[in-house]
Amino acid sequence: MRPARRRCLDVFRRAALVLAAVACSVGVAQAETFPDKPVRMVVAFPAGGGTDIVARLIAERLTARWGQQVIVDNRGGAGGVIGTEIAARSAPDGYTIFMATLGNLSINPHLYKMNVDPIKDLAPISNVVDVNFVLVANPSFPAKTVKDLIESARKQPGQINFSSSGVGGAPHLAGELFNEMAGVKLTHVPYKGSAPSFTDLIGGQVAVTFDSLVQALPYIQAGKLRPLAVLASRRSALLPDVPTLAEAGVPGYDFANWFGLVAPAGVPADRIRKLNTDVRAVLSQPAVQEQLARMGAVPAGDTPEQFGKLIRDESAKWARIIREQDIRAQ
Repeated sequence: MRPARRRCLDVFRRAALVLAAVACSVGVAQAETFPDKPVRMVVAFPAGGGTDIVARLIAERLTARWGQQVIVDNRGGAGGVIGTEIAARSAPDGYTIFMATLGNLSINPHLYKMNVDPIKDLAPISNVVDVNFVLVANPSFPAKTVKDLIESARKQPGQINFSSSGVGGAPHLAGELFNEMAGVKLTHVPYKGSAPSFTDLIGGQVAVTFDSLVQALPYIQAGKLRPLAVLASRRSALLPDVPTLAEAGVPGYDFANWFGLVAPAGVPADRIRKLNTDVRAVLSQPAVQEQLARMGAVPAGDTPEQFGKLIRDESAKWARIIREQDIRAQ
């Protein structure tokens, strides 16, 4: 009886090992086939804006890579808060990703009452692009350089205006950062979007603005605006003769908006790694890099850990600026 019992136990052990191997192989197969259905990419702004344009470019390339459609889902409103909350509350399975911005993740929590915490409720995948900003002036404005602008602003505190796309937006905060670091007081004039801001800048109703190179470049090329400085730490290849603000008289100034992909917190680690690998592969494609460069955007691509650190560092920086400058959403 005892040998028979041993034989039965051996049979059961072998069966258990076989079942475990099958389960393991199924899990590996599932990981390898992700995604096996369409993926939704949430954008917290209407179609046609810079974030949407970049999102559609990346979505198109991911669709080709995966053989699964990546659908851009525009959920604009409340300065990007609505789309952020929708993304954070989605199922944590990797089939909803969010093309977020500096404003969505690192600025809005300090300006608006939000029902989610972007740092806790969203998992970083990868930074996608850095978007160059530029300081531009109306050609009739007397200041021809950043040093001229600073000297004039110190002689006339509050008398020189700068426009923006609205309170709390990246152009507004770029201007407030300039005020703080240059030790001046330019007066903020908010508009309902960058288009009317640029209309009044070109018309001479305001003197300068700090905004996206994507928005400003056509006017610069047409001679309707004068570039004074690029806001990032490096010069733009599209404006190689225009200095950075740090070079032009504001040491340490570095401002660049960025768009990056995140997912709801709780997405399995293997899917985050898969998403990161594929997004970075798309960003390495020469055709994608060329398209982004023409828009004034610089391909990024980093690890989830690096992108998470960027989000946290930027959040701490802008929390301080918003508090010290008493910036409030309207």
